[in-house]
Amino acid sequence: MAVSAGEVYCNPPCRQKIVVRTAAADTEGERSVLDLYVAPGGFAADYHVHPLSEERFTLVRGRLRVCIENQDVILERTGQTVAVPPGTTHRFFSASEDEETFAIVEFRNRADRFENLLLRQLFGLAEDGRSDGRGIPNLLQTSVTMLEFSDVLRFTSRPWPVQCAFYTALAPIARLLGYHGCNPVLESRPVQTTELEVLPPEVALHVNT
Repeated sequence: MAVSAGEVYCNPPCRQKIVVRTAAADTEGERSVLDLYVAPGGFAADYHVHPLSEERFTLVRGRLRVCIENQDVILERTGQTVAVPPGTTHRFFSASEDEETFAIVEFRNRADRFENLLLRQLFGLAEDGRSDGRGIPNLLQTSVTMLEFSDVLRFTSRPWPVQCAFYTALAPIARLLGYHGCNPVLESRPVQTTELEVLPPEVALHVNT
């Protein structure tokens, strides 16, 4: 079941909420626009790359720190934006101590698979309490999930060839124990919906181009 505009997804360990603004299904899988809400102390699960896809962050309110190849970019003005090219190591963090941060995230190329991985799989596992304090599932689940979606996301704590070999060795055991790289239950379960916030003109200018 495809992701739809207005759907709400939460990741409690990472203190994130995402509302879908433009679903990949409405752009033939090429572009997804997500409203990202990050509570103080919130973060992306770990440093990672998108091998073939660009990710862009545009601030609506609050403060967001985006670490790109060990260089911090602080978004603190409404409409301020930063793009992360394909294959670039990055991670984001809330940079506000006392207010929720709201940013628009645009993902281009393979956006449909990114939505499935991030919203249905990783956020779904986190909501079910099946992720650790960093928002990462256990090793067996991670092995099959990362192999399934390696075209859209790879964590960078170790070189990918090393991770791939390790996950490939673990994956048969994980599948035997009932783990799925793309869990059909997480893909199909109902989700809440909400109204989208009206964006300031300086933000809408970036999002609509």
